Amino acid sequence: MTINDLIAKIPLGYSEGRYQKQKYGISKQVFNEGKSFKIYAEALGAKDFISLNFYLTEDKELLKPCEMPAEKVIAFLRAVVIEKT
Repeated sequence: MTINDLIAKIPLGYSEGRYQKQKYGISKQVFNEGKSFKIYAEALGAKDFISLNFYLTEDKELLKPCEMPAEKVIAFLRAVVIEKT
């Protein structure tokens, strides 16, 4: 599964999900006619957060984590379970 596939499972706008037994508020924004994305997730009741920008170019996918390792972002995207509302 590509990073783009992982990002696609996050709904546009605000949603909530579970990651490592913690509930997160997740915000996803889309820019440039679906060619770039911003995701910010914050643990509700804790101090953890996930922040990233993602760009689709003609040649490749670019993941740009904000102030954290890419591994942390990828682990979150792979494991977060979006809650149905």
